[in-house]
Amino acid sequence: MHELSLAQSLLDQLVTLAREHQAEHVTRISVTIGPFSGIVRDSFEFGFNILKDAQPLTKDAVLVVETPDPVYTCLDCNKVSVIPFVQPGEATEMNLGGGYPKKCPWCCQNRLSPKGGTELILNQVEME
Repeated sequence: MHELSLAQSLLDQLVTLAREHQAEHVTRISVTIGPFSGIVRDSFEFGFNILKDAQPLTKDAVLVVETPDPVYTCLDCNKVSVIPFVQPGEATEMNLGGGYPKKCPWCCQNRLSPKGGTELILNQVEME
């Protein structure tokens, strides 16, 4: 479970930032987890919430996680599209029940390549 080590690295970074700015508490953290990062959001949040209690600076911190919709480039028409993942059991014309898009919304071909989305970004830290 690499999410636990990622959460620990984030907390280490937060403690360093808080000390650099003479803050007594980290109150809120906003991160973005890319849709193709391989990070399981629930596991990352769980790990963060367990590990944050080990440091007085972070014990009251609230983690806000954003996961943007995936972006794809069509290999046939070269158009870039944001195509949300379809939830299990939900079927649409473009996606017949799978966890990934089936067709380009521009040319209706199915040769799509993910564009970015592998990041874990620390967006904002609020401290007191």
